[in-house]
Amino acid sequence: MTDQKSLPQRIRAHAAEKPDGIAMREKNLGLWEPVTWADYWDSSSLVAHALLSLGVEVGDRIAVHSENRREWLFCDIGITAVRAATVGLYPTNPAAEVLHVLADSGSRLIVVEDQEQLDKTLEVIDELPTLEHLVYLEPRGIVGRYDDPRLMSWEDFIELGRQHRSAHPDALDARLDAGRTDDLATLVYTSGTTGPPKGAMLTMGNVEFVLETLQSGEAFINPPASEKDVIVSYLPLCHVAERVFTTWFNAGLGVQVTFAESIETVQQNLREIQPTILFGVPRIWEKIAAGVQIRMSGASRLKRANFALWMKVSRWIGRTLVERHGQHTLGTKVAYAAGWVMLYRALRERLGLSKVRYAASGAAPISPEVLEFFMGIGLPMFEVYGMTENSAIATANVRGRVRVGTVGEVQPGTELRIDESGEILTRHAGTFAGYWNNPEATAAAIDADGWLHTGDVGEWIDGTHVKITDRLKDIIITAGGKNISPSEIENSLKASPFIKEAIVIGDRRSYLTALIGIELDTVGEWAQQRKLSFTTYRDLSRKAEVVELVQGIVDSTNSRLAAVSTIKAFRMLPKELDHEQGELTATQKVKRSAITAQFSDDIESMYTKAGR
Repeated sequence: MTDQKSLPQRIRAHAAEKPDGIAMREKNLGLWEPVTWADYWDSSSLVAHALLSLGVEVGDRIAVHSENRREWLFCDIGITAVRAATVGLYPTNPAAEVLHVLADSGSRLIVVEDQEQLDKTLEVIDELPTLEHLVYLEPRGIVGRYDDPRLMSWEDFIELGRQHRSAHPDALDARLDAGRTDDLATLVYTSGTTGPPKGAMLTMGNVEFVLETLQSGEAFINPPASEKDVIVSYLPLCHVAERVFTTWFNAGLGVQVTFAESIETVQQNLREIQPTILFGVPRIWEKIAAGVQIRMSGASRLKRANFALWMKVSRWIGRTLVERHGQHTLGTKVAYAAGWVMLYRALRERLGLSKVRYAASGAAPISPEVLEFFMGIGLPMFEVYGMTENSAIATANVRGRVRVGTVGEVQPGTELRIDESGEILTRHAGTFAGYWNNPEATAAAIDADGWLHTGDVGEWIDGTHVKITDRLKDIIITAGGKNISPSEIENSLKASPFIKEAIVIGDRRSYLTALIGIELDTVGEWAQQRKLSFTTYRDLSRKAEVVELVQGIVDSTNSRLAAVSTIKAFRMLPKELDHEQGELTATQKVKRSAITAQFSDDIESMYTKAGR
C-alpha cells in the first residue's frame, strides 16, 4: 500500500504497541469481559488464515449475519486483512432479503450467529451456487440437527486458521501488506425503500478518508476521539454509521468498544457502561425521551412535581441554547447548575448519559424538540449528516456553532453544493466506488465531474449550515402545485412521546392527510392511568380517548404550520409496522409505497366528504 494504513494494519500496530490495552468489552455470564488489542489481532489473524486455507482470493465477498459482538469485528478485520470484502446482513433480514444480498454479492462464505440466522440461509441455499461454506457461532439447536457438508462451527473454523498460520506463518502479512487503497473493503446494502437494496462499494481508501477526517484538528468531535473514550455498539454493524462509530473509531482512533447485550437491553447497558461518545438514530433518541415520561408518570407526587419544575427550566435552557447556537448565557449556566443538583445529574446517570461528552444523531432527520430536550438536560447533542455512498461524511454541527434544524457545516476535505433542483451534491475522497453489479445506478449517482447526487433536498442557512428538507423522491406536490416536505411535519408529530409513526399523504391531492401509529408503551401507560381497558394494539389505537389524544397532537402541530401544510384528517394504523412484512426497511425507514398500497382504503376514506 501507500504510506496509509488499512484497518487490519492499524489493529496489528495497536497489538504490537499496547498488547495489554483494552480494545473492547462484551458481557459474558453477567460480567464485562475485556478483549485486549493482542487478543483482537490474534483472533482476527486466525479468521484471516482460515479464509486463506479455504482459498479465499483478493476481492472475494464474505458475509456476516449476526448481532453486534466481538466475532463481528474479528471477521471484519480478518476478511479485509486477506483483501476480501465484508458483506453485512441485518439480524432482522428475512430469508428473501438474505437471498438477495448473498446472491447479488456472490458471497463465498457466511458467518451466522445462531440457528435462527442459519435457517434463513439454509431456506434459500439452493439458489446460492457461489456459497461454499457456512460458519455458525452459537451451537445451540444446530449440533446434531443439521447434516450439510458446507457447515462448520466457529471453533473448527478457527482451528483451520490456527493450522494454516502454523504451516504458513508469513502468508497473512504478505497478503495484507500488498493491499491497495482501491481494494474493496465492504459492500453496504442500502435500505431499499423503493426497490431491492443495492450494494454500495466502499474501498480501503474511502475508509482512510473517514479516519483522516475524524483525526483532523477540525473534526466534529473536539477534541477528537481517542483511547480514553468509550463507545457502546448496538445498532446493526452492517449499517455504515455503526461501522464508523464501532469498527473504524476503534481501529483508527483506539476508542474502546463495549457491546450492548441486545437492542432491548441498551438502556440498562448504557447505565452500566456510561459511555463518553454515543451515536443514535432519531428513533433511539425519541425512545429515550419518551421513556423518561413513562417512568415519571408512575413516580410519587413529590417526584413528579420536582420533575415538572426542572423540566420546565430545561426547556428554557434548551430554547436559549438553540437561539444562541449552543452557547450558554450566565443565566442558563446558573439554572443548569441548580438543575444538575435537583434533577439533571440523577436523570443523566439513570439514562446512562452522565459521562457523554459527544452525542450524535444521524441517518434520518430528527425533531428539533427532541434535540432541545437533550440539550436542556446538558447533553452535548449534535446532528450530523452523511450516507453510505459518501462513507457517512458530509456535514456536522460542532460545539459553539450549533444550529438546530440543520445538519451542520461542511466537514473538512468535503465539497458540497446544492443544485438548481435543491438536491445536495457532495464530492470528496470518501465517495463510494459505485453500486455492485449495477453500472446504471452508479452512473445516476455519480456524475462525470465526480459529484455524488445524494437524493436529499436541502438549503443553506446563513451560508454556513445545511438544512435538509426531505428526500427528493418524497417531496409532495399538491394538486395546487405547492411543494411540501412531509418529513418536517412527520418529525414534529413524532416529537410527541405518544406517536411512533407518522406518514403524511397528499401527493397530487388537494390537502394533506396522515396515517399515525401510536407508541404502545407510552399510550398504554396513559390509558392505564385513566383506567381504560384494552387488549391489543388495534384495540388501544381505536379507543375514542386515544383518537382524541392524537387529535390534540395533530392540532398542536398544525398550529405551527402554514395552512397548506396542515393535516386535515388522519387515520390510526391498526398495527405496529414491521420489517419482515415489508412495511419498514432494515433501518426502520417507512416504505411509503408499501404503506400507501396496504392502507389505500383508509387513505381514500380521508378524501371523501364523509371521511373528513
